[in-house]
Amino acid sequence: MSSTLKKYVLWFAQEHVDFRQAEIASLLRIWNIQMKTPANHNPERPFWVVELQNDDAARKLASRSISLRCIFELWAHSNQGLTNFHEELRQHIETNATSLATHFEPNKSFKITVETYNKHFSQKEKVAKIETMQYLPVEGPVNLKTPDVHYWYIEFWGLDPMDVPEQPYDVLFGRWVADGKRDMINEISLKTRKFIGNTSMDPQLSLLMANQGLVQSGHLVLDPFAGSGSLLVAAAKFGAYVIGTDIDYMIVHGKSKPTRVNQKVREKDESIYANLQQYGCGGLFVDVMVADFSRSIWADNIVFDSIITDPPYGIREATERIEFKTQRRATAMTEDAVHYPSTSPYQLCQMFKDLLQFSARHLKLGGRLVCWFPMLRKDADSDVLPRHKCLQLVANSEQPLSGYSSRRLLTYEKVSDSEADLNAFEMPETVVENFRERYFTQLAEDNGTRKERRLALRETGQKEAKKRGKQQQPDGKWRFPHDAPDAS
Repeated sequence: MSSTLKKYVLWFAQEHVDFRQAEIASLLRIWNIQMKTPANHNPERPFWVVELQNDDAARKLASRSISLRCIFELWAHSNQGLTNFHEELRQHIETNATSLATHFEPNKSFKITVETYNKHFSQKEKVAKIETMQYLPVEGPVNLKTPDVHYWYIEFWGLDPMDVPEQPYDVLFGRWVADGKRDMINEISLKTRKFIGNTSMDPQLSLLMANQGLVQSGHLVLDPFAGSGSLLVAAAKFGAYVIGTDIDYMIVHGKSKPTRVNQKVREKDESIYANLQQYGCGGLFVDVMVADFSRSIWADNIVFDSIITDPPYGIREATERIEFKTQRRATAMTEDAVHYPSTSPYQLCQMFKDLLQFSARHLKLGGRLVCWFPMLRKDADSDVLPRHKCLQLVANSEQPLSGYSSRRLLTYEKVSDSEADLNAFEMPETVVENFRERYFTQLAEDNGTRKERRLALRETGQKEAKKRGKQQQPDGKWRFPHDAPDAS
């Protein structure tokens, strides 16, 4: 690693692990920050030892990261035991005595946080860890609430709770620099949001998508399948102007059936705009319109900075498009009794073809499309992801939904404005076209019918009751013999 950079530790929350690398790469791009990782870098670990330019670069990175718990400047790191760790920390303090002196001034209060991963320490044990570092030349008072200097001591005991080693794999110590923006997750929580729908996106994932979309203040962001507007909220929180469309008139106008428990009727002011006002982003709301994405309403010259969306998959929400009376339907009984349904199925393959071609035409060069793509997990190794010559796939993260299905967050960057490539879309149709049918077929194969699942659950319960010594009584219920109604 370069000697001109300083070592830092990125400490992550251990959730949505597959998304953190794409988010950090996007934030480095936004802030134009240089970051280096060692050859043995493992992105699945909750901490990354990296090199950054300075504390300002670390603060910029943390100022938007949803995955990060915090960043601290690394003073000592050992994977060879506690004795080696203390030697490294002593050496670091002696070698850098001049530059570190400002942190040890008598008027600087301090605090040491002891953190462990995959092993629990009592408060007494944590205090004992702190006392082993009596050689730290701190002179100021202890302040546990608002210290001037905050030190972190971390022990990493592996990722497998069923295989905890005798000694920690890694021991780290450093000076806290900045916290991540995980407080935004609670700030826009669905529990307190004014208007939500049946498929409102989780706030953490919404914010991650906005980061991967390189959303910045003043950008124009579109969600063509807006629903209740969760992705618009996330983009607006980062300062973007937001606009959305959806085919569902009821959800766009806040008249759909309430999804909250015990709520019978929606309030009059429930809407996507009300959500943005709730979070102080009302001035960034452009509009949300009722529109069928399969038939574009946009002028050819309109350009978006980012397109961030969660298309319906046909599982919890129907995939629909407007039906047009272009020809007589084969299902019509007679010539004068023709019935045209208002909507018809919008096949997933066609939907993603339209989405990528729309993005290729209406994204600015360097702009990003961030979208979810459903998959059966047995297709994970297949080449089933949509492709387009104008769009480069820069991130592909998986969120498991069940034992047999998942969805992937795909991030594309527009790399070409060539008119010849605007229709160059590629995707194997056989897998995605029948996704809904294959999903429910797999569900039935794995779990059986509802009646079969109930029967299997009942049989499991009976076996457990027998193991515990219960017996089935004449009334059909399972009880211990001494609890039977006729027991004397």
